Amino acid sequence: MKVAEQRFLASLPVFRSGLAVTVLLSGVVGANVARADDDGVDFRPGNLLLSRSVYDNNPANIAVGTQLPPNCVAPNCVTATADGSYPFIWDNSLVDGSFGITAKIVLDQLKPSGELVNSLEVPNSADGIPPTRDQMVTSFPSKSEIALNLSTDGRVVTFMGYLAPIDALDVSNSNTPAVFDPTNPVSGSYSRVVAEVDEHGRFRFTKTNAYSGNNGRVAIRNDKDDANIVYMSGNAGNGANPQPNGVIVGAGLQILTEERTKLAAQNPGQPTPVGSFNITQLGLTADKIGKDTNFRGLSIFNKVIYTTKGSGGNGINAVYFIDTTGFDSNGKPLACSNGVGIPGATAALPTTPIFYDATQLQTKGVVPYNMCVLAGFPTNLAKKTTSFPFGVWFADAKTLYVTDEGNGTTTFDPVSGKYTAAAAQTGAGLQKWVFDASLGAWKLAYVLQAGLNLGVPYTVTGYPTGQNPKTGLPWSPASDGLRNLMGRVNHDGTATIWAITSTVSGNGDQGADPNQLVMIRDNLAATSLPAGEAFTALRTARFGEVLRGILFTPGTDRDHLADDDDHEHDHDGHDHDRHADAD
Repeated sequence: MKVAEQRFLASLPVFRSGLAVTVLLSGVVGANVARADDDGVDFRPGNLLLSRSVYDNNPANIAVGTQLPPNCVAPNCVTATADGSYPFIWDNSLVDGSFGITAKIVLDQLKPSGELVNSLEVPNSADGIPPTRDQMVTSFPSKSEIALNLSTDGRVVTFMGYLAPIDALDVSNSNTPAVFDPTNPVSGSYSRVVAEVDEHGRFRFTKTNAYSGNNGRVAIRNDKDDANIVYMSGNAGNGANPQPNGVIVGAGLQILTEERTKLAAQNPGQPTPVGSFNITQLGLTADKIGKDTNFRGLSIFNKVIYTTKGSGGNGINAVYFIDTTGFDSNGKPLACSNGVGIPGATAALPTTPIFYDATQLQTKGVVPYNMCVLAGFPTNLAKKTTSFPFGVWFADAKTLYVTDEGNGTTTFDPVSGKYTAAAAQTGAGLQKWVFDASLGAWKLAYVLQAGLNLGVPYTVTGYPTGQNPKTGLPWSPASDGLRNLMGRVNHDGTATIWAITSTVSGNGDQGADPNQLVMIRDNLAATSLPAGEAFTALRTARFGEVLRGILFTPGTDRDHLADDDDHEHDHDGHDHDRHADAD
């Protein structure tokens, strides 16, 4: 890659007249971001789309001494130790394990080199939009939210959030309206929402009651035969064990039909699971029912749905897939009678939910189980693992890239100036897996880490220096691994991969750290670590913002994915790891 791919994003451009409103963005006064109700905000196929969350940094958002969670009931109440000033507000996470605050979502269109083209703000309550209008927010520190996915026909991009106002507290651990858990310390209730945006910046929203007690993370729309089906991945539950039936049913992989009506007119029913897994499929003793499907990433390749589990103290951290080829005589998936396998040749995308046995929810979860661990990936219990997979991207049928976000350990050595546990990791970063046909399984070829500078703190303008007295650790964040990713196969036999970093720091909630968008080019045929391949940082989040999802713009297909440098210049157009079973 040439200089264009090594540029740091340092400023925001000015939009043409009539298409933008002036806002305060990440400490930059006068930055221009187009609103969804402006006309003419277009995405050009072949560009990148980056999602980020922007906190309004209002000290009055919460006062020291405020009871948390909101409307708490003893003995679940604690007292806020910090006001709403960024980043000190996240010290409240040290006393309230459900702490979070909602913030606006901004979508940035970038050239493949990382150069900013324009930005689009998702409708929200803070911008004068009437409450009757469709609107959506994210939970600022929830690191696995607002991941982006293209629909199966490439026409729209989908992502998830909440139907809630800006600056609402603890929403990411709230109940959903139709699924109430009386043991959840967060008593509030908010719908989870699937958003889709087309190449002209037009939005459509669909409510769901899934993911009560936790967060919906990612969605993909299946447009085959105009079905308008949406698949979702996420986590559920923030209360005691055993969990209510609705929480168990509303976890993991879900399916719904996209709504055509406004959010105010939508009245979704109970959650509808499309995939289910339990560690008993591997002969292990059952753990907390509903937490084995604490899923994160979501991808479709060759008509198969793939997902990941990489956090929490239950289940197995691995890559999974849904088996749609049927069940054997013992009711086990044909692709994996022992819980581990590879997709069958006749696999097809599911179009209906699981028809589960409600009488077995409390003992076995959602049965029948129709998911498998992808053969070759670790099957260690999460409590004993060193694997933390997040996103997956198939370069082809025999090459799979998996991001590992790292273990989140904040051990710091003041002598070397490094977060030593992060720096010592061997699996964090970008893992390359290759399929071994003789074994019928995937094998880890190597892990790309060069350029990520794992464990090495970096400076963010306006961010505090020195140590956070509440944690005794430096404020400055350091990369711990990678989260969401996307890639492109090039004509020269390489693959270009863009990814979002995870962090460690002295922040009370590391999900709220300013992180980075990075890029690397890998030799697709290589099976051992090539010399000289290293990540380049294209963008570092500014004060008061975090980066989340990365994808191609809506309308992108393979014909738009030119890989030569001339094209790259010319394109213009809570989850909270504090809980053992949260993300």
